[in-house]
Amino acid sequence: MPHAIINGARLWYTVMGEDKTGMGPILLHHGYTASRVNWMPIAERLQSQYKIILMECRGTGESEDTIDGYNLAQFAADVIGLADQLDLEKFTYAGHSMGGGIGYLLALNHAERLNKLILMAPIPSGGINIMPSQDYVDRRLKAKREKNRRYFKDEMVALRFRADVQTDAWFETRVDCLLRVSETHLLDGMQSMFDLDVESKLPNLKTPTLMLAGAVDGLIEANLSDYLKLPEATLQVFSHAGHDVAIHEPDGVSKAIDDFMKYGPLSESQLRNR
Repeated sequence: MPHAIINGARLWYTVMGEDKTGMGPILLHHGYTASRVNWMPIAERLQSQYKIILMECRGTGESEDTIDGYNLAQFAADVIGLADQLDLEKFTYAGHSMGGGIGYLLALNHAERLNKLILMAPIPSGGINIMPSQDYVDRRLKAKREKNRRYFKDEMVALRFRADVQTDAWFETRVDCLLRVSETHLLDGMQSMFDLDVESKLPNLKTPTLMLAGAVDGLIEANLSDYLKLPEATLQVFSHAGHDVAIHEPDGVSKAIDDFMKYGPLSESQLRNR
């Protein structure tokens, strides 16, 4: 798999498919403590029509563990750096969870580089409002250092509601991701999501945007609130999906992205203003 040196970090990426639509490439970015696996079902479905770029941020997957740089601003700069490396003048950015927070920064600070923006169960634009207790963080760090797979898997299995896709094999993959991430990614990335504060700027975000949300996700209320502040956005809510929307509804998410790429956002207010 290819790597590129981006802003001093050796980052993993791959390119799948080719653009048969003329709408440009789609770059997929994972969430906090995750990796390419959260987007892979979508990449596999869309690659027949679109050029898909998957990347893993510093401290996760096959990317380098750097000393610092585990914050949303640096992750956004790394996205732009990879786009430069691949000679992408413009591209569509799709971010899941923490990757959605990166998407907000990209659309606000690098709008000229984006064709469209896709936010899948993004963290709130005003930041995560409740930090976990230090005791909870310490327990997770201890389990990670001891490679205690059972600790993490039991936590996930307790919230299982889609046995058809939330299989034991899927949970083992998620545990692999959690055990692999650097501790600095775990700690600084969490703080960076708490510090995000762009809610007041959303009315200025003019990039055509697709908001994808799961009705069984704790972030659904924040996602709906942020969607209503975006001037050029459309919304798709999946009734039987949680935070891992692409895992729970891969066919639906792929179709929603394909439709959005073809037709863009449409709202009732736009119809009235025609």
